[in-house]
Amino acid sequence: MHFFRHAFLRVVLTVSALGFVASAAAPAARAQLLARPGWERSLVNIEVTFKLYDAFQPWNEPTRAIRKHGVVVAPGEVLTTAQYLPAHTLVRLQKGGRGRWYDARVKWWDAQSNLALLETADAAFWEGLAPAPLARNVSRGPDFELVRWRDGNLETRRVEFGKFTVSEGALGFAPHVQLEVSSDLPGLGWTELIVRDGAIHGLTTYSSGRVCGALPAGFVRRVLDAYRAGDYAGLGYFDFTWQPGSNPELLKALGLEGAPRGGVVHAPGRESDAARSPRPRDIILEVGGFAVDVEGDYLDPDYGHLMLENLANRARFAGATIPIKVWREGRELTLDYVVPRADFADERVPREVFDGAPKYLVAGGLVFQPLAQPFLRGWGDEWRKFAPFRLQYTQFEKARDARKSLVVLSGVLPDTINLGYQEAAMLVVDKVNGREIATLADLAEALRAPSPEGGVHRVEFMPGRGLQRVVLDAATLESATKRVVEFYGLPAAERL
Repeated sequence: MHFFRHAFLRVVLTVSALGFVASAAAPAARAQLLARPGWERSLVNIEVTFKLYDAFQPWNEPTRAIRKHGVVVAPGEVLTTAQYLPAHTLVRLQKGGRGRWYDARVKWWDAQSNLALLETADAAFWEGLAPAPLARNVSRGPDFELVRWRDGNLETRRVEFGKFTVSEGALGFAPHVQLEVSSDLPGLGWTELIVRDGAIHGLTTYSSGRVCGALPAGFVRRVLDAYRAGDYAGLGYFDFTWQPGSNPELLKALGLEGAPRGGVVHAPGRESDAARSPRPRDIILEVGGFAVDVEGDYLDPDYGHLMLENLANRARFAGATIPIKVWREGRELTLDYVVPRADFADERVPREVFDGAPKYLVAGGLVFQPLAQPFLRGWGDEWRKFAPFRLQYTQFEKARDARKSLVVLSGVLPDTINLGYQEAAMLVVDKVNGREIATLADLAEALRAPSPEGGVHRVEFMPGRGLQRVVLDAATLESATKRVVEFYGLPAAERL
């Protein structure tokens, strides 16, 4: 993962419906679109009702609905982005931009590639619809058309090619190629089609100012083909960190011979085999047969100069072996690097959690939750500015121990058993009754200790805040928890 890249693309839900506020299409543009056959028979609307995550009251599960687009790509299959689908409760499809909605189901979705396939058993929906082609090679424009449904009318607008880049997806952290286009249209990023010469060249995923990002059709085709063949192992990533080798003095100090080139490894991988992975102070010269320049880029035959991170997924997926040529201690050697699978479960503070409703545990009014980025995003769009610094720091600090996850005391529901602790919050749990805590299951088991020392449960926190521990009377904890659940109207004391 690039040493200098820590920002993650996130699509922010600020409008309902399709988020469209653009003016009506010009008659000339409308005529141009209608002259191109098929888009009105392939592009559909999607309505997704999904559960929101309440960071401060995780037992609450409010719902919200959004609308975006999908496109028929095969008989009985609608392709769309995976955004908002992980927590969905209802998905519906609409053809022709207006009229009846049809209940649908999610056939498949993948967070890292941000792709999903929908289907419906209602035969009436498929009448009059036809698959649209995905381009094999995405051109560099200079212009594309953006196609969407707006107020029941099919609309097309010209957008300009910007560049191909490599970045993390809207839902995942595995870097892969992205297509950027420029447009003055607001409210984009809802799986509008980027088209040219009668084929789909991209599916939009986000917009920021005049820049709109999209998944290139070539990338989409590779993932879909692998999924349909039963060979899709998920996206991978390079788990070591590196920096560009643009400092000639650094390359000289590492003994590199010849012209300056390569990226300098900063830290080793955490998931890959250490014996087959680049080490700190290695210079990465080639990846998968592609030479790496001093910017850490390689020349891609399809997309031009791209960051080497893309090579983890360019012609392979997770679990594949890729040769990496490095300069180490005065000589070249080739490593048979096995690309690790991008999995949020491997992160100590996961950036996403997709395994069901938010988990929590209430004990004597103390509210505990797993520490994850969705919890931190409870502070709003600018959560990086407002979320507690100490909790954010845990995402990047070197772990003091082997535990792979953390639990946080997120707040206190006042009760007589917790007098004096009502203001305690945002503390990372270290131990309970002397037992190291990594999960809510650990916490629940520790609190079931039949006779804790001194008749009290001791909850100890990691260093960083003034409060170091909380004690709860063991004899009355169970009755106090029941009292809190009833008084505050909680559905249950825990959801593990």
